[in-house]
Amino acid sequence: MKEISLTTLKVNEIFYSLQGEGCRAGEASIFIRLAGCNLKCDFCDTEFEKFTEMTLEEIYETIGKVLCKWIVWTGGEPCIQLYTDILYWFAENGFHQAVETNGTIYIPIGFDYVTVSPKLGMQRLLDVSKEYRFEIDEIRTPYAIGKIIPNIEDLPTAKNYYLSPIFNGDKMDQENLQSCIQYCLEHPEWKLSIQQQKIWKIK
Repeated sequence: MKEISLTTLKVNEIFYSLQGEGCRAGEASIFIRLAGCNLKCDFCDTEFEKFTEMTLEEIYETIGKVLCKWIVWTGGEPCIQLYTDILYWFAENGFHQAVETNGTIYIPIGFDYVTVSPKLGMQRLLDVSKEYRFEIDEIRTPYAIGKIIPNIEDLPTAKNYYLSPIFNGDKMDQENLQSCIQYCLEHPEWKLSIQQQKIWKIK
């Protein structure tokens, strides 16, 4: 069996920035965007199809000199490529790891922070949730006018539940924002999460 460090991942991009959403908003993080997704969301604002194949060693060489030791695995859908041995390898090399996943694919053990962002395929999310062996840190649901907001009782157990108004390109959609605010006021178990990176004009 080849050394795990020689395992390759299809990497769309790697960048160092601040987390813009959810509980960890404002925290410095190394974002590793993996290529590929199993959903086709019409509001998706991310280009994730292009990729370079990189070994884990090559990824480490890229991020190893950064002071921050938080990796955020994102996509696309990162759980298509990730599995526990990969996460353990980065943990052994000193990194904490978060994931941003749509929740329709099995989430491997080894993450320090899990964000599930249900989009399409809600029923699939509910089906997969029966296999979860841990509590999700946050569920962050993109919202636009006309979208049905799921009942928390129908979602996997999480420490935090966020509504995130979908932007119009890089501009805040005021109708979506006001609708989210009103919903959170009427359902205080939900919190508001804004894609602040777009407001800050950072990656």
